Amino acid sequence: MRHIPFEEMPWQSDLTGHRFKAVQHNGRQLRILELTPEFEEVDWCLRGHIGMVLEGVLELEFEDKTQTYRPGDGYILPAGQDNRHKAKALTPIVRVVMVEDAL
Repeated sequence: MRHIPFEEMPWQSDLTGHRFKAVQHNGRQLRILELTPEFEEVDWCLRGHIGMVLEGVLELEFEDKTQTYRPGDGYILPAGQDNRHKAKALTPIVRVVMVEDAL
């Protein structure tokens, strides 16, 4: 997999205000995620992510604080209860690239 033509791939959507394009290989996933303010994360996310904001302003709520991420900001979130989080779009569109374990 030396070339992944994300521009040619269709968006997948499973929740309001949430869509993505993903490629899986050897148990890992490269994903482009797009969120809008309509997206509401009801449950805490326990998955691990390594990501970078490409566009917009993303807010991640943790149990002990809330952190804001802007274009060019990255994050590393190990999986598990200690790093559980909820994502929220603070701008009309937030685009993030993430590497994570495949589901």
